[in-house]
Amino acid sequence: MLAINMSASFVSVYLYQNGYSIQFIATYWVGFFLFKTLVALPAAKYAATFGPKHGILLSNILYIPSMVIFAFVPEWGIPAIVIAGAMQGLSAALYDLCHMIDFSKVKSVDHAGKEIAYMNIVEKIATGLSPLIGGVLAFVAGPQTTMLAAGLLFALAAFPLFKTGEPTPTGQKLAFRGFPWKLAWRSLVAETAIGFDGLASSSAWSLLVAVSVLGIHGDNQVYAQLGALLSVVLLAALAASYVYGTLIDRKRGRELLRIAVMCNSLIHLSRPFVGTTQVVAGINAANEAATTGYAMSFMRGMFDTADLSGHRITYLGCIEVALNFGAMLSATSVLLFILSFGPISGMKSFYFLVAAVSLLIMTPKFHLYRK
Repeated sequence: MLAINMSASFVSVYLYQNGYSIQFIATYWVGFFLFKTLVALPAAKYAATFGPKHGILLSNILYIPSMVIFAFVPEWGIPAIVIAGAMQGLSAALYDLCHMIDFSKVKSVDHAGKEIAYMNIVEKIATGLSPLIGGVLAFVAGPQTTMLAAGLLFALAAFPLFKTGEPTPTGQKLAFRGFPWKLAWRSLVAETAIGFDGLASSSAWSLLVAVSVLGIHGDNQVYAQLGALLSVVLLAALAASYVYGTLIDRKRGRELLRIAVMCNSLIHLSRPFVGTTQVVAGINAANEAATTGYAMSFMRGMFDTADLSGHRITYLGCIEVALNFGAMLSATSVLLFILSFGPISGMKSFYFLVAAVSLLIMTPKFHLYRK
C-alpha cells in the first residue's frame, strides 16, 4: 500500500506537468480502466488456478517495471504511457482481487468487523503517510525518483510472500453455471457505483486540486503540497476505522453504510466550490471518514455474500469487473464534461453527477444485514 500510494496520486499530475492536456489525461483514465475491466476475469482465473498468494506476487513483479517505464515518459512519450499503464492496470487488478480473496477466506465470521478495522488501520497508516513521503521525495529529487522508489518497495514487499502458504485450494476454475445472480446482482451494481466514486475521490480530485487550487508550475513544489493535503486523512481514518469495526460487529453495518454514503454524497456536492488549501484539507479528511464507513460496511457484506455464494473467486472476480467498469464510466463522464464545459468547469460540474451516482452504493440488500 505504501508503494502503490507513493506514486498513484501523482501520475495524472506528472502527465499534466509534462505537457499532456486534461482531456488527454481523462482519455487515458478511460483506456486504463477499460483495460482493467477486461483483465479482471482473467486475473480471477489466474487466482483460481495458482492461488491468490501467487497472484499478489505476480502483481508485485508487474508493478516494478511499470514504475520504471513511467519515469521515462518525458523521453519516450505515449508509448511509455501505454506500456506502463497496461502493466500497472494488470498489476492493480491482480492485487485488488487476490487481496480480497485472501482476506475473505481467512477472516473470522464473528469478529470480521474488528479484523477489517485492523486491516484498514494498517492500510490507512500506509496510505496516509505515503503521499507525504512521495510528495516530498518528488519535490526534492523529482517525480521520477518517487516512481523508482515505489518500484523498489514493491520488490521488498514480495519477500514475505515466499514464506506463506495459499489460503485457498489451487487448480480451481471459474464457474458461472449455477452462479447465484439473484444473491449477487445488487452488490455488483453498488460496486459499480463504488468504482465511479473512487476515481472521483482520487485521481480526478488530485488533478483538479493541483490545477485549480495549487497551480502547477515549472518546479515540483506541487507534489509536496498535494502529498501533505492527501496525508491529512491519516488521523480521521485511524479513529474512524476502529469505531466502524465495532459498529459492524454489533450488527449496525447497514445503518453505517447508509449514513456514510449520504455524507459522502454531500461532500461531493461541496467539491466544485473549493478554493483554498484549508478547505481542501477539510474535505479530504471528511471524505476519508465517509469513504471508510461505507467501504468497511460494504466489505463485510460482500465477504458474507462470497461465503454464501459457493463461488467465492467467481463472485469476487465479478466484483472486480464491476469496480473497474464503474471507474471507466466515471472517467468517460469526466471526459464528456470536459469536452462540453472546458477543463476546469467540466471537472467541477462532474462532481454533481458523482453526488447522485454515489447514492447507489447503499442499495445492496446484503443477507448479513437482514438479520
